[in-house]
Amino acid sequence: MPSRRDHDFGEILKTSVAFPDPIPPLASHTPSGLVEHFFRHETGRLHGALVRLLGVNHLSLAEDIAQEALLRALRTWSMGGIPPNPSAWITRVAMNLAKDHLRHRNMSAAKEPAIITHIEQTLPSPAAVASDSSHTIRDDALRLLFVCCHQSIAPDAQVILALKVLCGFSTGEIARAFFASEPAIEKQLTRTKQRIQESNIAFELPEAENLAPRLDGVLAALYLLFNEGYKASSGDRLLREDLCRESIRLTTLLLSHPAGRTPRTHALLALMLLTSARFPSRLDDQGALLRLDEQDRSKWDARLLNEGLQHLASAAQGETASEYHLQAGIAALHCTAPDAASTDWPRILAHYDLLLTLKPSPVIELNRAVAVAHVHGPQAGLDALESIAHSDRLDSLHLFHAVAGELHTRLNNHRAAAESYRRALALAQVGPEQSHLARLLERAEDYA
Repeated sequence: MPSRRDHDFGEILKTSVAFPDPIPPLASHTPSGLVEHFFRHETGRLHGALVRLLGVNHLSLAEDIAQEALLRALRTWSMGGIPPNPSAWITRVAMNLAKDHLRHRNMSAAKEPAIITHIEQTLPSPAAVASDSSHTIRDDALRLLFVCCHQSIAPDAQVILALKVLCGFSTGEIARAFFASEPAIEKQLTRTKQRIQESNIAFELPEAENLAPRLDGVLAALYLLFNEGYKASSGDRLLREDLCRESIRLTTLLLSHPAGRTPRTHALLALMLLTSARFPSRLDDQGALLRLDEQDRSKWDARLLNEGLQHLASAAQGETASEYHLQAGIAALHCTAPDAASTDWPRILAHYDLLLTLKPSPVIELNRAVAVAHVHGPQAGLDALESIAHSDRLDSLHLFHAVAGELHTRLNNHRAAAESYRRALALAQVGPEQSHLARLLERAEDYA
């Protein structure tokens, strides 16, 4: 599943397990740019609206209808221009397609009036905040997320399905996040949808006490969604802030519901906000990647930092620490240090030691090796890299080789550093990371 990365030496990397305004600013006002935006940002809402209408057993049909609506948008907008309300346009087309299908298949003639009503209800915005008094989740995307995380579905399958139907991840993105092949992910998705049909899972949510068992999968999917925005798995952009905003919006909405108002949810939201606060300084004016020790901390978003620390304080009300508590604690230690030299690396290492005990993972061991290098020196960091259990799983991860290159550079092993950077560059799939690694490789080759 997309389990979740940046050569910001010492920043939180993705673990394998992948708000402000509810609608993020559009990256492009061209037809193709808008369609890409709606595919990424509104997939969950659109799928949720269609599943509410068609039923969970027709999840694949809902995906097909949403895809067709987006393709029609691309064709129509390219020829006739972008409509005043693109979201409403896509929603109306999707609902009309669903209506046509219902008529054709005679699924339920009685549902047709409900379609008209549902269209009007879903046009204005992608979300409606849940009401504490009714104890219901009214946001279709979040409702669909809880459906994907039904306890009859295996944990990994829950997140894979959520990332596909709710977050719009491609099979390739999911495969990379889970260190799996695309055919394996496709088979998993097919089996999961069959399982949903066999289990007769309803779109209606049970009472709050019965929602709690699904919360682990919901939090994992939101975490992976945020991480894909924090560090895109492929493409020209390192940051996909629309995904980060959507994950923060959904996590905030989750906190408004009794079943989701837990210390773990507060901790996850704290991690997202503290990480987002550093976005303004993560790239330079030319779009080049900046390491954590190169970033201008005065550009960090003070409001998001404060909100993140407040949620971290709220997370401390529980009696146990989750992986989100520990990762948010690491983020807080980075964010509260006045400069890179003042970072409390021994405490960060202690957090990683606890995280490794709580949730063993080769990627967490990679993170820990970075902290070890800062506390005990680069050779100790290399030793920690070499001792990672199942390190073969990291051989296809460019960060593993990038970290090795950085440590070899600190030890003046420039030939070994160049080899590590060369391997990392061959594996990197995001433009800014490729440029950054190319510069490091060139520098290492000059010294070798």
